[in-house]
Amino acid sequence: MPRIIAGQAGGLQLSSVPGDVTRPTTDRTREALFSWLAARGWLDETAVVDLFAGSGALGGEAASRGAARVLLVERDRRAAGVCRKNATAVNRRLGRDVVQVAAGSVDQVLSGPAGAGPWDLVLADPPYPLDGPALTATLERIAAVMAPGGLLVLERSVRSVEPEWPAGIELLEARTYGETVLYYCLGPDDGPDDGASGGLDAGAGHGAGDSVG
Repeated sequence: MPRIIAGQAGGLQLSSVPGDVTRPTTDRTREALFSWLAARGWLDETAVVDLFAGSGALGGEAASRGAARVLLVERDRRAAGVCRKNATAVNRRLGRDVVQVAAGSVDQVLSGPAGAGPWDLVLADPPYPLDGPALTATLERIAAVMAPGGLLVLERSVRSVEPEWPAGIELLEARTYGETVLYYCLGPDDGPDDGASGGLDAGAGHGAGDSVG
């Protein structure tokens, strides 16, 4: 059963999605990811969207560690129901409504008002079969809703070829954890709302003064 690793909701047990509908990120990979983000200030009062959210564990972890707003996006009906349950549990532990859920495909949600952003941090764990031009199209959609200088973290299998990065997405580094590779990428210098968030260079984090409401 997944749990929140650290932060205000640390230790909170989360519900998991039954069956093989989703592919949960391992605790080891999740801890490595959030250590990387925390060390660079990407969790302080930021707006975070967790795409292909599964149980919502990544988004819940971001909320626990200081994100101001988190949206879980999940198409599968059962998984979206688990996301809602976990969002309620995290919000109750935090004492405020930080985590919300949008049920629908990534394209649908990011094209609508709920997912329009701008998002400072995008966590994306698409199904491994989503590859080639279809994955590139999804990355283009993501780039369109990122805050200026925002960060994208894309989770893939080590057996998958590196994605074809669209214009506006700059790969910073790739780190491998067992069978998983995480791609850390900067988004476009300009976003859907230039005044909403300050741009960042590759060595900088996102401070509280750059928060998105």
